[in-house]
Order: sequence, then C-alpha cells, then structure tokens
Amino acid sequence: MVRYEVITFDCYGTLIDWESGIRAAFESVNFDGAVALRAYREIEPQVERDYRPYRDVLRETGSRIAPPVRLAESLPSWKPFPDTNPALERLRRAGIRLGILSNVDDDLLAETRKHFTVDFDLIVTAQQVHSYKPAHGHFVEARKRIGNSRWLHAAQSNLHDIVPANQLGIPNGWINRHGESALPGGHPTFEFGNLTQLADAMT
Repeated sequence: MVRYEVITFDCYGTLIDWESGIRAAFESVNFDGAVALRAYREIEPQVERDYRPYRDVLRETGSRIAPPVRLAESLPSWKPFPDTNPALERLRRAGIRLGILSNVDDDLLAETRKHFTVDFDLIVTAQQVHSYKPAHGHFVEARKRIGNSRWLHAAQSNLHDIVPANQLGIPNGWINRHGESALPGGHPTFEFGNLTQLADAMT
C-alpha cells in the first residue's frame, strides 16, 4: 500500500449525509422527502451546467421542486455520517494532511466545517475555481497547492470525483456507500464501503 501524505475528500455525500439533509428540508414544508430527493438528483446537475454560486443552485433547484423549501438555509444543519469524524481523526493522528474539494460556496462550507472534529489543510470550493465537478478545476487547483506530495482523493460520487480523478491520473478511493457499479472510466484505485475501511487501509 502506498503511503499517502495528503488525502482530500468530497464533502457532501462522502463526509456529510446530504441525502438525509435534503429529505428533512423538504419534509419540513410537508413535501415527500423521497420524491424530493429523486427530483433533486435530476434537477441539480442541470442547474449546475453554467457556474453560479451554489447558494443560487440550491435556491433554484429547491424552487423547481417545492417553492417554500429553503435548502441553503438548511445546509448548515446537515450532519456528518457516523463514521466521518472517527476516520478523519485516525488519519490526522497518522500524520496525513487532509483536504476538501467541494461543489459549494466558501461560506456554506464554513458552516459545515463546524461539524468536523479536525481541521483541514486544504479547501477548494466551486466558488474558488468557478466550476463544478466533474469539471477539472478543483483537481487542477488542488494539485497546484499540494505540489509533489503523494495524494489520494476520496469520494462517494463516481461521476463527479472518480471519473475526473482517473482522467487526470490522480489516485482515488471510491467510498461506495450505496454498493453502486462504476461508470465507464470510473473504476477506482481503491474501493471502500465506508470511511472506516479507508482509514483502516491508510493508517
């Protein structure tokens, strides 16, 4: 096993349980959470085609599904998965530098970071690079900041993270929480069912 000096993570879906957060936001306005989540998965990528602040993406996507919902306001309450903080703490204790590459605005991510029990050495957001993954902007910027350090990127989304990481030759760990099949071009360097398994392998 290669000893990685830096591990970056996608945030929402990998570290944060965004699906539960989305469902709860819509259920708070008496809209079926499961129906909303299916619609969100379809609509959000359409809204993200041209860069705009993620707060606007949330506002437009939510309004297309159920106008009263306030997704941007709910985002700071979205919680980490139970395995997130213990795994991050283990990686930090092992001397690994940690980062986040996220399709979000700086201020929204700042609120989410209050849920984590470790600090991050590297933060790259859509606001900083003016694009959304699977575009390459996050990865190119991260490589500039990381330099030649041995780097692994870990993420739940095969489409948004594993495919572009492969295209750029970046070693990656797929956190396949839902037991999905890899997309064309999305076969990962490593595959784990959760963050505990990643921490077991990397420490």
